[in-house]
Amino acid sequence: MTLTVRQFPCLSDNYGFLVRDDATGQVACIDTPDADAILAELDKAGWGLDFVLNTHWHPDHAGGNNALKAATGCIVIGPAEVSRIAEPDHVIQPGESFMLGETEFEVIDTGGHTLGHISYFDAKDHIAFVGDTLFALGCGRLFEGDAAQMWASLQRIAAFPDDTTVYCAHEYTAANARFALSVDDSAPLKTRAEAIFALREQGKPTVPTTIALEKATNPFLRAPLLRPDIADPAEAFGAVRAAKDAFKG
Repeated sequence: MTLTVRQFPCLSDNYGFLVRDDATGQVACIDTPDADAILAELDKAGWGLDFVLNTHWHPDHAGGNNALKAATGCIVIGPAEVSRIAEPDHVIQPGESFMLGETEFEVIDTGGHTLGHISYFDAKDHIAFVGDTLFALGCGRLFEGDAAQMWASLQRIAAFPDDTTVYCAHEYTAANARFALSVDDSAPLKTRAEAIFALREQGKPTVPTTIALEKATNPFLRAPLLRPDIADPAEAFGAVRAAKDAFKG
C-alpha cells in the first residue's frame, strides 16, 4: 500500500478524506466540505496540505477551497464546473491522470449528479473516491444529468476490480438500506442491511465500501435485475432512481 487515507466526519453527514502518498509525503484532500474540520484533521495527523482534488462543484464539496488555499497554499484541482463556486488552479479532465507524489489517480467521468462530476481511481492500490456518484447501497440524485448518463457513470465505477475500496462522500447508508429492502428481498441485502443498522446504532461509519459488495446488493447497480420488465438497462435504472426519489420510508 502506497497511499494512507484518513476519513473523518464533517458537516451533518459528509465525510472528509485526506490522502498521503507514503513515498513522498505529499498530501491531498478529496473535496472540501468543511475547511475548519480539514485543518483540524491535518493538525491531528501532523500533515501539510499540497492539493485539493474536487469531484464536483456543490458547496459541500468545494465550499472550503478558498479557505484551505489561503491557510495552506495548496493547489486546487478539479473539473471545470468547480469555477461556479471557486476558481480551481488547474482544470482536470476525464481520461487524464493526476500524480500525488508516486501515486497515480486516474480521472474518471462520473457525470449525472452534476454534469461534470469526476471520480479519482488509484488503480495500483485499488482505491476510488467517487464523490456523490455512488453511495453505499445508493447513488446520487440526478440534479443535472439524466438516467442514461448516470447509468454509464455507474458502469465505469462497477468495472473497477471487485476488491476496490470505495470512499463515498456521505453517510446515507441506513436510509439507502431502507429503500433497498423495499425493492429487493435478496438474502445478501438483508444480511447487509442488518449489519448497517447495527453499525449506525453504535455510531460507527458504513463507509468505505467495496465494488463487490455494491454489485451484490446496491439496487441501483442491480436495477436491470430488479426491473426485468424494462429492456433498456438505463431505463431500468431510471425507474429505480425515480422510486427512490419518491420513497418515504
